[in-house]
Amino acid sequence: MYRQHFGLRHSPLSKEHTDLWDDGSLSPLTDRFQWLLDSPGIGLLTGEPGVGKTAALRRLTAALNPHRYQAIYLPETEFGRNDIYRSLGLALGLEPAYRRAQLWRDLKTRIQDLVDNKQLLPVWIIDEAQNLPPEFFRDFPSFLNFAFDSRDLITVWLVGHPSLANTLDRAPYAALASRIQVRLQIKPVLERERFAQLITHSLKAAGCSQTLFADSGMELLRQASKGVPRQAGLILRTAMQMAVTKGFNHLPDDLLQQAIEELR
Repeated sequence: MYRQHFGLRHSPLSKEHTDLWDDGSLSPLTDRFQWLLDSPGIGLLTGEPGVGKTAALRRLTAALNPHRYQAIYLPETEFGRNDIYRSLGLALGLEPAYRRAQLWRDLKTRIQDLVDNKQLLPVWIIDEAQNLPPEFFRDFPSFLNFAFDSRDLITVWLVGHPSLANTLDRAPYAALASRIQVRLQIKPVLERERFAQLITHSLKAAGCSQTLFADSGMELLRQASKGVPRQAGLILRTAMQMAVTKGFNHLPDDLLQQAIEELR
């Protein structure tokens, strides 16, 4: 109802929003993503929930040539390590073996076949990686050991909260940490001007052709969301729904404040 009321094609800053705002802050990720396609290895991408990690990677993987790369996305990580490897096996078209030793052999044989015979590089994106079991972090370097550890045949992105980087810096995971070629963090948009650009872009991309709130309202939104796009979008959608019931075609400060309180 609120989308029709405000003339929106989709909700601002929602999962439907594909035209990502980028003032150059995503360039390092774009560059490093290409690095790990040219030289396969492990990338670590961290950031607070809702800052746009998955959205950025979704955009990058959507542009991959399917004849050269096979993107595999895994968001379910709160399971045992064998379940993680089985999910990779299923994505690669295998019937996963029950025993981990056989499962590993089958996976590594399939990955080597994809690279050597089909010229297809697997790109495995493991989201919510902070929830992976400790034993996965410990034995993953062994899984990545191909041909006497002389070849890198798969690109892996570990994506998660900032705590993930702290976890991987612990002594038990030194072997995995030493294999990480790229470390990046996406941060909230805290600067006033950049935040205003983000919101303006997202509203315009959603189809909004009018000014919805004053500068003071933008500041309320920035402070309440702490610069996190997902939270800003949630506040905006809540305020718009409230505006419809009141017959408003804009979002006054008191309405935004009411939406903020509603979500606390």
